[in-house]
Amino acid sequence: MPIGWVTMLGVYIICWWTVLFAVLPLGTSQERHEAPTDGAQWGAPDKPDLKRKFITTTWVSALLWLLVMVLVYIGWMPLPDLAPPVP
Repeated sequence: MPIGWVTMLGVYIICWWTVLFAVLPLGTSQERHEAPTDGAQWGAPDKPDLKRKFITTTWVSALLWLLVMVLVYIGWMPLPDLAPPVP
C-alpha cells in the first residue's frame, strides 16, 4: 500500500520526538558541588551537549522510520485509511 509523503513525514516527526525524549537523559551529569549561578536550576545538567544528542536522535529516528516504512510496505503494519477515496 503506497502512502503519501505527508504521512511519511508525519511518521518521521513522531519517531524523532519519541527518540529525542529517550536520548535526552543519556550521558548527563547533575553532580554539582557549588551553588548554581543566577537563573540556573539545581537539577540542570552541567553540560547537556544538545548538538550531539540532536544528531544522535536524527540518525536513530531515521533507522526507526526506515523500519516502520518497510513494515508498512510489506503489510505487517498496515496504516488505516483515514478517508475513503473520492470518486
